[in-house]
Amino acid sequence: MFPTRKGICRPYVDVVVFLSLMRAIPYLCLVVLALWATGCASVRPPRDTRAVEKRILTTGYCPCGECCGWRRNWLMRPVFTSGPLKGKRKEVGITASGTKARRGTIAADTARYPFGTVMYIEGYGAGRVEDQGGAITGEHIDLYFPTHREAQEWGKRVKWVKVWYDG
Repeated sequence: MFPTRKGICRPYVDVVVFLSLMRAIPYLCLVVLALWATGCASVRPPRDTRAVEKRILTTGYCPCGECCGWRRNWLMRPVFTSGPLKGKRKEVGITASGTKARRGTIAADTARYPFGTVMYIEGYGAGRVEDQGGAITGEHIDLYFPTHREAQEWGKRVKWVKVWYDG
């Protein structure tokens, strides 16, 4: 019937290998999803720069309208709720520096911590200043979380933060 090698039918071996690969695909998808969700260690401190350690007030925020000051208008489009841009279109999930917000995105007073400043926050991990907010001034930073619940659970904490200034 089928040509055999050492007593095993070739089509049978192909089917077994195929089924083994099919069982591995969900695990591969989980690994890829985990790397995408964590950012795959994309934030690193600049070389040849010493870190400055500070005690900084940290709060959490997410992309929701409550945290970011937007609502949907009658056309169901997101718009700013206050400030000079009140009523204008809002790009949800896009930071002030133009990047997509993700875990590791930090909102800060850009007069004190310019865009690109790398920080390591005890209990949160590494992040980069890519956003700003009207209520974020002085020694206060806002840490991005993907869900409102996580942002609320973080709450308001004073943490030791290592700061590496860009350039």
